[in-house]
Amino acid sequence: MLSLGINNIVVNPANIPTTQKELFQKSDSIDSRKIARALRAKELIPVHVMSRQTLEDRALVRTRSLLVQDITRSKNRVKSFLYSHGISIPAEYLKKNGHWSKKFIKWLKEGTVFPHPSGKEALNSLILNVENLYANLKEINNKIKPLCESDRYRKNIILLQSIPGLGWLSSIVIMTHIEDIKRFRNTDHLSSYIGLIPNNHSSGEKECIGRITFRGVAALKTILVESAWMAIQKDPVLSLCFHNLTKRMQPNKAIVRIARKLLNRIYYVLKNERTYECGIIK
Repeated sequence: MLSLGINNIVVNPANIPTTQKELFQKSDSIDSRKIARALRAKELIPVHVMSRQTLEDRALVRTRSLLVQDITRSKNRVKSFLYSHGISIPAEYLKKNGHWSKKFIKWLKEGTVFPHPSGKEALNSLILNVENLYANLKEINNKIKPLCESDRYRKNIILLQSIPGLGWLSSIVIMTHIEDIKRFRNTDHLSSYIGLIPNNHSSGEKECIGRITFRGVAALKTILVESAWMAIQKDPVLSLCFHNLTKRMQPNKAIVRIARKLLNRIYYVLKNERTYECGIIK
């Protein structure tokens, strides 16, 4: 389109102003008039279009996330299979260090007994699926780690890893989703993009603040909350803040506040290109 001299923008369909009538009477002609009307009124806000390389890097990172989900499902299938056949898992393998260890897998293969060969063959097939998924996970990790060390990401990954709670994996997830920190005006803009802001239904003197919005980038929300749980164990300021918050709200709500503070730290180190000093930023 640009080669033909036609200027174009990409917008989020959910942000196109729509009347109630247009919600219930939808057609191509109605949609076209709606978009043209919003474009003429300058109500359409273009979204950032990431480079092809960033999109492909993000696809690799997201594939790893999908693989982890598949591993969890496959593990649950094995446990469900055992319970359905009346086989209980020994207590030593239910502990954190023993769960899905080499000893546990060996017990699955050699310590489980079925009255007929078909049961054992079915279990071995499920175990093989888990092992193959773990092999794929190891392979994709070996592809992501060099990506973190590439010239495109190395500097920012080092900056992010200076923040307690962030490792190489969470850092590359963040970078492949935001691409360039300079496109965000401030921390509020970044929080809005990710979706770490509450729903607001206020009118007049009545103010109603709800849960965090369903909009945003789900992958970043997840990684920030997970990193926040780690951060409160390593950063004394965040640990104290979390302790104070839990006095007036549930921990699962308090950790979202911590995730927002963690996001402020992320914005600071990337924007200023300075490593984080623990305990300096409140």
